[in-house]
Amino acid sequence: MTAGRSNAESLSQNWCTPPKYVHAVRRCFSGSIALDPCSNRHSIVKAEVEYRLPETDGLAASWNYATIYVNPPYGSDRERGTTIRDWLRRCAEAHAKHGAEVLALVPVATNTRHWKQFVFGAATAVAFLYDTRLRFLVDGKDGGKGAPMSCAMIYWGADYERFEKTFIRFGAVVDVRHLHDKEVGVGEHASLFESEEYANTV
Repeated sequence: MTAGRSNAESLSQNWCTPPKYVHAVRRCFSGSIALDPCSNRHSIVKAEVEYRLPETDGLAASWNYATIYVNPPYGSDRERGTTIRDWLRRCAEAHAKHGAEVLALVPVATNTRHWKQFVFGAATAVAFLYDTRLRFLVDGKDGGKGAPMSCAMIYWGADYERFEKTFIRFGAVVDVRHLHDKEVGVGEHASLFESEEYANTV
């Protein structure tokens, strides 16, 4: 539930999900959020089970729950050596290993390896949110300023239609299941226009 930012001032603040998205998550999960693995004392998610630092490390604890909502720290945790990649990995694992339905509110970073592996390679769908500067709650209150990046709601689960119906009002919903067995991108240092496959089509 805590979305940490990179500057010193914001690292001491808890960036929480705006109410409209909490309500949407509950609708998508038919009312029940079983686990919030990165909660804080200002959380309005009110999951049945909440992991909060420092009492509980949400990455190390069990994710064997039916419905999970994740608004992970967006920066790196130097003490634990973790990043948002580790949260996305746990999202994908919870669905693959436990059959959990998982929703995660994260920055759009389609160029990163963790998006290619755990989103395009494992998720069901992505809602690219229309909010140009999503206004998180800061320490439980409207902070007035929007996030400096575009955000997306990612879904790992079996009911694409329910996810689309819930989140289409908030942004463009894209089914990514057809990408699971494909290599996304030509390669580390090659562009589409440099590839032999592309050259043979023009």
